[in-house]
Amino acid sequence: MQTMTIIVPCYNEEEALPYFYEEISKIRQQLTEISLKLLFVNDGSTDNTLTILKKLASSDNSVYYISFSRNFGKEAAIYAGLKNSTSDYTAIMDADLQDPPSLLPSMLHAIREEGYDSVATRRVNRKGEPPVRSFFARMFYKLIRKMSDTDIVDGARDFRLMNRPFVDALLELNEYNRFSKGLFGWVGFRTKWIEFENTERIAGETKWSFFQLVRYSLDGMISFSTAPLKLASFTGMFMCIISFLAIIFIIVRQLLFGGSAFGWPSMACIVIFIGGIQLLCIGILGSYLSRTYMEVKKRPIYICKESNLSPDKAVKSE
Repeated sequence: MQTMTIIVPCYNEEEALPYFYEEISKIRQQLTEISLKLLFVNDGSTDNTLTILKKLASSDNSVYYISFSRNFGKEAAIYAGLKNSTSDYTAIMDADLQDPPSLLPSMLHAIREEGYDSVATRRVNRKGEPPVRSFFARMFYKLIRKMSDTDIVDGARDFRLMNRPFVDALLELNEYNRFSKGLFGWVGFRTKWIEFENTERIAGETKWSFFQLVRYSLDGMISFSTAPLKLASFTGMFMCIISFLAIIFIIVRQLLFGGSAFGWPSMACIVIFIGGIQLLCIGILGSYLSRTYMEVKKRPIYICKESNLSPDKAVKSE
């Protein structure tokens, strides 16, 4: 019998976990031809998430958990789940039921019967989200699709089902600064997209603030595009040309009319403006260098504090 592991990253999801387990248990009854395993990754939760996971694991031998030593972020939780999955098929989904478990049977059918390597999901709307957040999300996807050669789909969720070769390809990319939405597209393979209506969380509150999403978006842009560096270079070249032409203009005007090279306030504004552009370009360079710095230190992406996976199979840190 083939096997499937469902990876569920969790951070302070004590309210949502009982609902999630109930729903996924219903889906398990439909997938009788698959041996299903649940792998919860506790990302340093400060509530009773780990306690609930231990209770589920004690009553259900198909429930496993990995608990981090601290909060390493969702990307690290996804990577830890992938690293510890040995199944024929691997799914990633959130515990808040914004990813409908009811889609799993059709996703599995697409891989087994239609020849796809992965089945991904995307939201067709952003119902329930604040308008400002929705606007910036749409702008991000439009911008990154123009900046990057990687296929990053608007509204894409982390909820997807993958076969073994797809997962193995992802694990080859063991970079520290991870942006899974880009990595999924970068490895290629044949992917089917399923659309669904956005739904609100079943319980609890979102752990992503607006500024965290902005930072995550910037990480994605820097990880999958060198466009900001090119923009800095072109801006520098443009300002040099403008400055050179301005110098010639001032010299010619001084020679023809005399006493015309004045205007210290305007000169100060120009100097401040150019200085601001220089600082912006240095900041762009610094962003790329800081990520290179984090990569070369070779720190682990996560550290496992405890787990109920067998010691010979669990990857404690990576």
